[in-house]
Amino acid sequence: MATTERSFVDNVWDFFCSLKLTLFLLFSMALTSIIGTILPQGNLPPEYIASISPSKLQIYTKLGFFDMYHSWWFIALLYIFCVNLISCSIKRLPHVFKFVSQPTLVLPDSMRNISLKSELAFSGPVDKAQSRLTEFLGNEFSTPVVTEHNGEIHLFSQKASWSRLGVYVVHFSILVIFVGSIIGSLYGYKGFVNIVEGTSINAVGGRNGNPIPLGFEVRCEKFSVEFYETGAPKEFKSLLTVLENGRPVPGYSNVKVIVNDPLSYKGITFYQSSYGQASEGGDHFITVAPRGGGAPDKIAMREGTSIGLKDGSTLKLMETTQEVRQFAPGFTGPAARVELSRPGSAPQIFIVFKDFPDVNAKRGDSLIFGYEGTNAKMYTGLQVAKDPGVWTVWLGCALMVIGLGIAFFMSHKRIWVVISHGHARIYGNVNKNQTPFGMKFEEMSEKFKQIKI
Repeated sequence: MATTERSFVDNVWDFFCSLKLTLFLLFSMALTSIIGTILPQGNLPPEYIASISPSKLQIYTKLGFFDMYHSWWFIALLYIFCVNLISCSIKRLPHVFKFVSQPTLVLPDSMRNISLKSELAFSGPVDKAQSRLTEFLGNEFSTPVVTEHNGEIHLFSQKASWSRLGVYVVHFSILVIFVGSIIGSLYGYKGFVNIVEGTSINAVGGRNGNPIPLGFEVRCEKFSVEFYETGAPKEFKSLLTVLENGRPVPGYSNVKVIVNDPLSYKGITFYQSSYGQASEGGDHFITVAPRGGGAPDKIAMREGTSIGLKDGSTLKLMETTQEVRQFAPGFTGPAARVELSRPGSAPQIFIVFKDFPDVNAKRGDSLIFGYEGTNAKMYTGLQVAKDPGVWTVWLGCALMVIGLGIAFFMSHKRIWVVISHGHARIYGNVNKNQTPFGMKFEEMSEKFKQIKI
């Protein structure tokens, strides 16, 4: 008695070859990608942390939602998808390859009733018909293969039989992209670094906070920023120099780096990301002059500090900016916000400008305050990325474009001509793109009917 029970290995094989598994994995990866798009990834901004409850934050963190594309479960989905893709290809590719490499030279009986067919009656000998029709197919389509079967002569010709392998090129391209991603994940990194003007760094901070050595140094020669009239940054750029053994590398001195125009060296790319004013080593200079005349006093201060003045009042430097438009529309350039306190009077808070001394003098106080800028240096914030698998990913993308082009825009076309005594019939078949092939076949049929034998 025959048994229909399947072994455990057979069941596992069927599971990984299942189309249902493919659809489930694609749906799962699409859904989780939406989560990764909605939720912030990497270092969370304080305002986001404050906007959700501690329980949600704890759950999301444990599930890896804030670093989703590196979480174990997302990587597991990708691995299972690759196994599913390989299994399906192994199961179906041999049949398709056999179909391509060993075509059906004799028209099967099951295909004699297909819609694309036409008939020609002739009175000449069969060998003459074979010669004329072989020449006809060679000129109109492709050189046929001649086969005799059950007293009939079958002429078979085909085009683009290998186009049936296009879907497997797509499968292979996905695997190549996945391999490139693994290479980038294992041997690459993304980090961030701030470089103060005139200083250099030889390591960057990784995702886990640990320093990652670069193997060379990068120095920020100068940083500059331009603003729109609204006060929003228009363009900020860094001049970077790469140093090996303390010496500038030829061709990598004072390289301008702006948004979308990074610096790349030894497979490591530096993207312009942010900027700011260095908090250490910089003073802001406030001038204080009597309204009645006299030499002004120049005071060096830092943000948040206070100093006593000669008249007994106290001056506090609250904040500074290199572009005051966003705080005082109609004014431009550097400015400082200060607080002046006198005994028995409420504190006065006002802005002093660097480029508008006349406005400073109109405040109507016994003292005229001015701002002469700062010696504090700017820092440039750079995102640093190394991805040795990027060229493998690009190769996979190129293969995918080729595979999709083959799969969607090319088709396997087959034509048989069956010759018997007094009759010749032509049959056409295509695996996709039926309409264009049908029009081509109709043209061939008209020429076929006009052949004189």
